[in-house]
Amino acid sequence: MAAADRLLILNAGSSSLKFALYEAGKEKDPAPLCRGQFAGIGRRPGFAARRTDGTLLPGPEGPVLAAIASHADALALLPEWLAANGEGAGLAGAGHRVVHGGTDFSRPVRIDAATLDALDALSPLAPHHQPHNIAAIRALRAQQPALPQVACFDTAFHATLPETARRLGLPLEYEAKGMRRYGFHGLSYEFVADRLRSLAGRDPGRIIVAHLGNGASLCAIREGRSIATTMGFSTLDGLVMGTRIGSLDPGAILHLMRREGLDLRKLEDLLYNRSGLLGLSGISADMKTLLGSADPRAKAAIGQYCYAVSRHVGSLAAALGGLDGLVFTGGVGENAAPVRAAVCAAAAWLGLDLDDAANRAGGPLISAAGSRVAAWVVPTDEELVIARHTARILGL
Repeated sequence: MAAADRLLILNAGSSSLKFALYEAGKEKDPAPLCRGQFAGIGRRPGFAARRTDGTLLPGPEGPVLAAIASHADALALLPEWLAANGEGAGLAGAGHRVVHGGTDFSRPVRIDAATLDALDALSPLAPHHQPHNIAAIRALRAQQPALPQVACFDTAFHATLPETARRLGLPLEYEAKGMRRYGFHGLSYEFVADRLRSLAGRDPGRIIVAHLGNGASLCAIREGRSIATTMGFSTLDGLVMGTRIGSLDPGAILHLMRREGLDLRKLEDLLYNRSGLLGLSGISADMKTLLGSADPRAKAAIGQYCYAVSRHVGSLAAALGGLDGLVFTGGVGENAAPVRAAVCAAAAWLGLDLDDAANRAGGPLISAAGSRVAAWVVPTDEELVIARHTARILGL
């Protein structure tokens, strides 16, 4: 295989840059070589990376690491780091997770100047994600202008939403201005739906995938297509999350503005950064921390989280016209057995009977023999989905 058949996969957050290096091949899935991330960019930078076999790789240290103040700094350092760890061969391309594709981008695309401007214009629809995705693309273009780049969208998987699931209850004129339900976490849902078909050995039918992490959502999938999802116009809607509010009566926002005097900046901070598990517990946004706490506030926050998931499972089961499978993925979904147990117990009315031992072991199948609804734990791999699309678009 040519050394140049390597793909750099990037997922830029507000203060982080996750990366993975893949080797592409026309006859098989892209093969992962290593993955890692820069964290705390602009604050207290950190770095961690491993090869596919789990070997921990040494990272930049001291003044070099401390000097990383932006995504551009991290991307400038990354090629040098790859070379120092024996992965310095030339790249064939780069693939990016881009949270929002709006109404125009319903599938992955190769990035050019016009596409980049169009994606930048969508930043107001995802102000806490899109600008960072765009910053990584621009930084890489500045450093390697000839390197082809591909954008893969979290919203694209939900392009199949029926009109009734897509529309908001606003006057129609606002839909023409982009006010609609988009849905997110689509790259994760795409991977899980495909992987579940392999695990089940057939089309699993009507399934709900629970992507549970710091950001969290559910998706109702039938025949591999999204038909309903809990996130809507923004990444705030739906489930209680790590620091995000989830579903909220719009009247509560009006009340906060009128009675508490909250302006746009303070409201945005409250809803995105100070609510969810963090706000409910007053302790932490981290589920592992809360599960290990004896504080009754932690228990109450976890209960609220599980209640929100369970209530929305019922809603999406109605949208599907029944339920054949429930799948857990994401950091919480893959690792928090007590959360899975609580959600499955609440779904007993749908015909889900949990195998407690299998759940504690982490699955993959965690429902009991004879359960009418199957329950699974499927670790997600958004980077592989991006690598697949990037390789296909670049003809590798």
